[in-house]
Amino acid sequence: MFRGAWALVKGLSLLLSRVELRAVIWRMILLLLALFVGLTYGVFELSTAIADRFIPTGDAWYIDFLAWLLSLFALLLAFVIGIVSFVTLGSIAVAPWLDELYVRVGRLNGVELSAKVLPWWKSIGNSMWNSVMPLATFIPLAALAALLLLVPIYGTIAATAVWSYASLKLLSYEFMDTPATFQGWRWPERKSQVEENRWYYFGFSGVAMLLLMIPVLNLFVLPAAVVALYPQLKSEDSVSDHTFFPES
Repeated sequence: MFRGAWALVKGLSLLLSRVELRAVIWRMILLLLALFVGLTYGVFELSTAIADRFIPTGDAWYIDFLAWLLSLFALLLAFVIGIVSFVTLGSIAVAPWLDELYVRVGRLNGVELSAKVLPWWKSIGNSMWNSVMPLATFIPLAALAALLLLVPIYGTIAATAVWSYASLKLLSYEFMDTPATFQGWRWPERKSQVEENRWYYFGFSGVAMLLLMIPVLNLFVLPAAVVALYPQLKSEDSVSDHTFFPES
């Protein structure tokens, strides 16, 4: 888990320190900013709506505690939905630039990657398709979390745990989309990669979620993830003697 968390930190550092990588960021930053502002407003509205709908009232001894738990869950639910939506929609909207960024990372490591020259709309379409299967695995877990809310007190705690697990797993797939696309990986290979390196990706996505809470810095998390995952998903024939990502 620590290795995954540290990988994202190194990726962010490299992204901000190399001028050839920063040059790509400025092309996508305004679009990511507009998306973030819109989703932030939606998160607060959703959190309020959930709290108003589910927080109970009454004189029972446990009501205050249950109300506090449900308020916390409502905030967490809305927050995670906002983060997942930002990463998913952001990766789709700026997919062509993320592809270019990954090519430049390969070049820094002495590897010339073959960038697929596609029309902007087709690149976005491919990214949307690669998001379908991860969502198919996320929805059943999200439904389970909703059902657990029907169980007093302990159900809320269990629902929070299930929701957090499902969100970290979904984010893992979203962050790996660009590198996995360059490897030509379809859903089975992507699923195998996450399952075999579960703790790596959970540490990676967990730190990403924390960084997404920090204004301005959150705009750099998505491109930083593309940079950071280069050593994890690079092809064996892409290994060179010189690398900006020495194995830890």
